[in-house]
Amino acid sequence: MIKDVPKGDRPRERLLALGASHLSNQELIAILLGSGTKEESVMTLANRLLMHFEGLKLLKDATIEELTAIKGIGSAKGVLILSALELGKRLSQYKPNERYVIRSPEDGADYIMEEMRHLNQEHFVTIFLDTKNQIIHRQTIFIGSLNASIVHPREVFREAVKRSAASIIVAHNHPSGDPTPSQEDIHVTKRLVESGKMIGIELLDHLIIGDHKFVSLKEKGYV
Repeated sequence: MIKDVPKGDRPRERLLALGASHLSNQELIAILLGSGTKEESVMTLANRLLMHFEGLKLLKDATIEELTAIKGIGSAKGVLILSALELGKRLSQYKPNERYVIRSPEDGADYIMEEMRHLNQEHFVTIFLDTKNQIIHRQTIFIGSLNASIVHPREVFREAVKRSAASIIVAHNHPSGDPTPSQEDIHVTKRLVESGKMIGIELLDHLIIGDHKFVSLKEKGYV
């Protein structure tokens, strides 16, 4: 039990002495859980939780029903874990009030990578920029497989006109983690480039987001 662990090795004491960054995932979850059960320590319960979800990757999408199905985790512990996970997601997506400037494909990918790389469905996003390439708005246009009949230029540029955007960048993710462009990706890009020229709002790039990697269709010569 945790009371049998030397005080200096307990998660809370280690956090206070060393800082949160020095703790393992198991120790951080143990702090959230607060206590174990009569049969096992909080550290054992935390480890069993991580093993059940194969680490943090699956845990981040856990539901309250999945959490409370684990012996030793009731609704109170489950709510604490879900709250911590949601805060983590919001912090990863937080952008300071100062407008983000996009100077390169890497800047654009960095802006949306954490938000998009774990998505289980394809999301098509438009980023609207002013004359200084500062982001003024971002909007998900649709969710689903990329298809020229669905990604209509009207939907993409409508908000750009409304926001008085000087240019746009579009992006979508590949849930497989492989950002290699398909022929449909290329076709959609060319269609948007031509539409942008007619409207007077330039398409700067089309980014395809994978898992910690991306492809710029501008760098590939399609924009």
